[in-house]
Amino acid sequence: MKKESIIRITKYLLDFMFFAGIIVTITLPFSAKWLINYLPDLEARYTEYVILYFVLGVLAIAVLGELRKMFRTVLADNCFVYDNVVSLQRMGTYSFMIALISLVRTLLCMTIAMLVVILVFIIAGLFSKVLAFVFERAVNYKEENDLTI
Repeated sequence: MKKESIIRITKYLLDFMFFAGIIVTITLPFSAKWLINYLPDLEARYTEYVILYFVLGVLAIAVLGELRKMFRTVLADNCFVYDNVVSLQRMGTYSFMIALISLVRTLLCMTIAMLVVILVFIIAGLFSKVLAFVFERAVNYKEENDLTI
């Protein structure tokens, strides 16, 4: 598969997830009411679940928004810019917040899957923060190189 087609497919996938995430997050109170028909236990903690998943949805949309911003620099063939460092730092912070809120969610209902989600977002947060440092160094080298030429 060509590099350009992978980039395009990834861009469309990110765009789809971003806009679908907005729709799902906005419609959460209504879809949760509908789900009560199939999961009656949800009714007892409806408000808590809607608030938690709404906040998690907003944070996930924020992560996807930062990824879309970074992707624009990939498409412009100018990846090593300070804006990407900021985006990676924010994505790391959002990931840690998702892990923390998911940890709070385990107080409502403990599942193995939620523990995996917490671990994944802690790793994603650490990876994003470290990658931000790498990108910052690359941006500094690039700027020094640009000044040399």
